[in-house]
Amino acid sequence: MKTSNQPFIGTIVHYLFFIGFLLVFTACNEGPKKDETTKAETAEIAKVDNVYWNVKAINPDGQSLDVKAFDSEGKSFDIKAIQNSDQDSFLDVKCIVDGQQLPVKMLESENQFVPVAAINNDGDKYYIQAITAAGEKLDVKGVARFGNIVLMKAITKKGDLYGVKAISPAGQLNDIKGIKIARGDREMVLKGIGIHAHVKAMHPAANEDDFKTPTKNKKKTEYKSDFERIIWNIKAVTADGKNLDVKAFDAEGNIFDVKATQDSEQHSFMNIKAFVEGTELPVKLMDSPDEHAPINAIGRNGAIYEIKAITEDDVKLDVKGIDRSGNIINVKAIDENGEFLAVKAFAPDGKLNQVKGIKIFDRKVEMNVQGQPVYAHLKAISQ
Repeated sequence: MKTSNQPFIGTIVHYLFFIGFLLVFTACNEGPKKDETTKAETAEIAKVDNVYWNVKAINPDGQSLDVKAFDSEGKSFDIKAIQNSDQDSFLDVKCIVDGQQLPVKMLESENQFVPVAAINNDGDKYYIQAITAAGEKLDVKGVARFGNIVLMKAITKKGDLYGVKAISPAGQLNDIKGIKIARGDREMVLKGIGIHAHVKAMHPAANEDDFKTPTKNKKKTEYKSDFERIIWNIKAVTADGKNLDVKAFDAEGNIFDVKATQDSEQHSFMNIKAFVEGTELPVKLMDSPDEHAPINAIGRNGAIYEIKAITEDDVKLDVKGIDRSGNIINVKAIDENGEFLAVKAFAPDGKLNQVKGIKIFDRKVEMNVQGQPVYAHLKAISQ
C-alpha cells in the first residue's frame, strides 16, 4: 500500500512560514531606533546656513560692477564670499560652478599685475573679470604687494583701478585681497599651477584704499620694502583692563619676547613672532588632541617654545586656541579661575588689532613646520 507524503509536506510549509515570520519581525525590530533617528535629524538641523556675500567692483561714482569668472568658452560663473559661521572678518571667496565651490587664487606671474582665477580639480582656470554697464570686461588682478597682503583691483583700459569688495545681504562691506603666508613669491602649487596668494574677504582696513599702487603693468622684480618696521606689543587683557605681557618660554624656562611685526604700510594682517637669540620664530596653533589648541613658537629642529601670559604675581597663564568660528580660531589666555582673557596687539601709537588663529585651508593640518603639525597661523588682524 502507497504511503501519502501530504502531512509531512504540510508540516514543512508551516515550519517555513513560522521561520519567515520570525525573520521579518526581528528585522523590523533591528531598524533605526527612534532616538538615533532624532539625533541624526537634529544634527542636520543644527547646521549653519551659508550667507553669500556679493562680489563687486566699485567705480569712482560709487556704481557697482558685477564680478564673474569666465571659462575658456566665455561662459560666466558667480563669485561669492561665503560666510559659514558667526564671524565675518575672514571669509573664503569661491567661484560657483555646477554646484561646486572652486577656490579663487592669485597666480604666479612674471608681471607686476598678477592674474586672479578660480581653479577646478582638472587644473582648468576661470579668470576673474568685472563687467561694466556697457558690457565691457575689465581684468581683475593683484596689483601690488604690501607685506602679507596683495591689493586686488579691476583695471580699466585707461589704467584706472577700481576696488573690489564683498557686500553682505545686510549691506556690510569687506575688502577682497590676496593673503600671503609665505615670504616668497610662491605660496604653493595647486593642480600644477603656481599660486601667489589666497583670495579672501576681510574687514575693511582704514588706510589700504589710499596706498600708492603702480600705474603700469611692469615686469615683476623681487619683493622688497623700504618701510621702517613697527613692532606691536602682544598683551592679554584682564577684566579690569590690565594688560599682561605675553612671552615665549623654552624647555629651561628662559623667557623671550612675542611681538607682531608691521613690515609694510598695511597692518590688517601681520605676522606674530617670538624673538629668540637674534632669530624670529613663527608662532602657530598646533594640531593636538587637547580640548584647546596649544600655541607655540617653533624653533630649529622642531624645538617648542610655549606661549604664556604673565600676571603681576608672576603666574604663567596658558594662551590657547579656544574655539573655531569658520576660518577664525579665537585665542585667549586662561586665568587661574578658568576665565578667558582677550589677547590683542597694541601699536606704539595706540592702534589695536585682534590676535586670532587663521585657517587658510579646509583641512585639519595646514602645514608642517620643522616636523611639527600646524593647525592654524597666529596673526594680528584688523578688528
